[in-house]
Amino acid sequence: MASYKELKAQLKKLSEEAETARLAELQAVIEHVRAKVAEYGLTVEDIFGRQRASRRATKTPVPPKYRDPKTGATWSGRGRAPDWIKGRKRDRFLIES
Repeated sequence: MASYKELKAQLKKLSEEAETARLAELQAVIEHVRAKVAEYGLTVEDIFGRQRASRRATKTPVPPKYRDPKTGATWSGRGRAPDWIKGRKRDRFLIES
């Protein structure tokens, strides 16, 4: 039976050989795909379809609706209410437009 060190050396050698073979095959596949793309005039949309923009990228920030007169901190009125407005009448903190 082989020792642990011998097995580790074999594993390292096989891993390196596998990576070399993968890179060689990968290069051949890339060349084949590029040839087909050029032959048929394919575009990214032809291959992957139209990519939808993420929803976060299209959202615009909401302008602040409330302001703390002491600190100047603002809040849009969305999400969790900040401590400076909790339990108080919000009308007092409205920002006049």
